[in-house]
Amino acid sequence: MKNYLEFERDIKVLEEELEKLRDPFNKEGLSEVQTDKIAKIQNEIDKKLKISYANLNAWQKTQVARQEDRPKAKFFIENLFTNFINLSGDRRFSEDEAILAGFAKFEDKSVLILGQEKGDDLDSRLKRNFGMMRPEGYRKCIRLMKLANKFNIPVISFVDTPGAYPGIGAEQRGQAEAIASSIECCMSLEVPIISIIIGEGGSGGAIALASANKVIMLEHAIYSVISPEGCASILWRDPSKSLEAAKAMKLTSDELLKMKIIDEVINEPSGGASRNKEEVVFSTREVLKRYLEEFEKYSKEEILNQRKEKFLSIGKQKTITFFSKKSSWVSKSNFYEHTKNFVLKFKKEIAIAITLIFAGIIFLI
Repeated sequence: MKNYLEFERDIKVLEEELEKLRDPFNKEGLSEVQTDKIAKIQNEIDKKLKISYANLNAWQKTQVARQEDRPKAKFFIENLFTNFINLSGDRRFSEDEAILAGFAKFEDKSVLILGQEKGDDLDSRLKRNFGMMRPEGYRKCIRLMKLANKFNIPVISFVDTPGAYPGIGAEQRGQAEAIASSIECCMSLEVPIISIIIGEGGSGGAIALASANKVIMLEHAIYSVISPEGCASILWRDPSKSLEAAKAMKLTSDELLKMKIIDEVINEPSGGASRNKEEVVFSTREVLKRYLEEFEKYSKEEILNQRKEKFLSIGKQKTITFFSKKSSWVSKSNFYEHTKNFVLKFKKEIAIAITLIFAGIIFLI
């Protein structure tokens, strides 16, 4: 059974009508299938999906990112990799079912896979703790990343979590320390790390596995320091202001790409990844192949430095913006060019202003 979002009500009605038309049996028995009407409704559905998904606001994208039918980490692992060996335990406390981790083959090359898994139904979601990892999950990832680094094996992570588990047991076992250690481990590896945000990228629970050389997002995924509901509760004491919070947080893929926090966006089909999972898998495969081939030309030191520079440069180039009427940032490299253009454009006004200032000084003397 398909799950529909609030803004997909019209599409739901059309698809229910389409299913009835495709079924040759009705109350009166066998009936003729109306192919022309089916084609017409299908075209209408495709048109509505294209228009709806081309104009999603930040809150609607958040809903799409959380959609139950959306492909999860397990789906990507099963369809992108071969010979996946799931490894368990952190060698300290226990196994964390919220993370799938192990070695596999991608295009006949060994890779380490780390995938935050939410589950597909109620039982699997409870088992996976809705994708919220505990300290033992992060410590297992650290153990395997160090092993991958030792044998020069690239790391690929699939991020999909509302955040790290905030329960008292997790806090008692050092949740914050485990996340910090995972980030530190990611930043110290001499093998390439490619992280793909496939749904929700929430808080430190996401960045613990997304401190990567390349951070990629699916088009309708989100990546933020807190959920929109949490942000609205803190700022306005009102969770219903989630739309305003989502807009202000700039958590969508296009906004994050503009700010150079992520490196690339993988386009989704009309209606989101849940409507054509095979197309999303194909696009993801192509992106992974390209980046893994690119990093084969890098030395260990270059891989490490590239990752460090990537994160150190975030925020550095976002300097003064009042000389620019455009939405893009004025960086150090083009600051003088913007200043020159500003002076040339308003040279008369600047000359008059300077003359008036000097006249005022002379008058006061």
